[in-house]
Amino acid sequence: MTYLAHPDRYETMPYRQCGQSGLYLPAISLGFWHNFGENRPVETMRAIMRRAFDRGVNHFDLANNYGPPNGAAETAVGAILREDFAAYRDELLISSKAGWRMWPGPYGYGGSRKYLIASCDASLKRLGVEYVDIFYHHRPDPDTPLEETISALDHIVRSGRALYVGISSYSPDLTERASTIAQQMGTPLVIHQPSYSMLNRWIEDGLTDTTTENGMGIIAFSPLAQGLLTSRYLNGIPADSRLASNTSLHADHLNDETVEKIKALNTIAHERGQSLAQMAIAWTLRKSAVTSALIGASSVAQLDENIDAINALVFTEEELERIDAYATESGINLWAEATESKHA
Repeated sequence: MTYLAHPDRYETMPYRQCGQSGLYLPAISLGFWHNFGENRPVETMRAIMRRAFDRGVNHFDLANNYGPPNGAAETAVGAILREDFAAYRDELLISSKAGWRMWPGPYGYGGSRKYLIASCDASLKRLGVEYVDIFYHHRPDPDTPLEETISALDHIVRSGRALYVGISSYSPDLTERASTIAQQMGTPLVIHQPSYSMLNRWIEDGLTDTTTENGMGIIAFSPLAQGLLTSRYLNGIPADSRLASNTSLHADHLNDETVEKIKALNTIAHERGQSLAQMAIAWTLRKSAVTSALIGASSVAQLDENIDAINALVFTEEELERIDAYATESGINLWAEATESKHA
């Protein structure tokens, strides 16, 4: 059946200006890490993308290594884009990234000009699009001069492969340096994608100030702390969870102290009339420095619950003070070592 998008899809979703650019992102964006590959039925993926767009989520975020296996998410999304969304391409923001390991050998990861341009070309083929709206360097590369990496991003824009470029998981100092280089080249970095949640607040130690000063927006990934900030772990570790399978987080990430934090935050959420997940997403959006919260979904029901976070985005000062008592660092920033570079 031909897909016709809901006529009122832009009526309820807030859209926020990304830094000082002309780019606007939905408050909630849809990402495809670990949930759009050979481990999901095509019709489930199709239903999630359709429902997201019908609710105003017009930003689909990918990377070369998303799946599983690597590349599978772009291939799956590309097929659905061609079959369902061809008429809506100009309404969509499609982003991809490169930086983590993608293929064997010295040119299959990092920040070299060779890797980034080759990876961008491969992503365009898998997605079946002529360009992506945003292309990111996925992580700092300690072995490649920052000037080479940013020059490659500049070339990607000037060659028509991407409209905008950004960075992900860069420290405040590296973000400042990268932004300065990019501005000198005439292709400014417009967006930064860091991990950020109530249990992982590292960006508040300088990064939000740096991005604001450099005219960049922030899109926060893992706002649910890999699922910890949901109802799944209130009573132990489910057998089908990421913690149980050790796919990213491990069981030792969920110690007694963290469980008590989650339970306390869950109580506050219910008092606000939200689920814990909804409050966690809304909380990441409480400051103007954060343009969008990036969520994943394995079902339409989960997607709807998370998008419903937009129904209560305002916090009182009392609520924020109560949340701050429990929203503290919990040792779950899996990307901490990737934020630095020997070239800083």
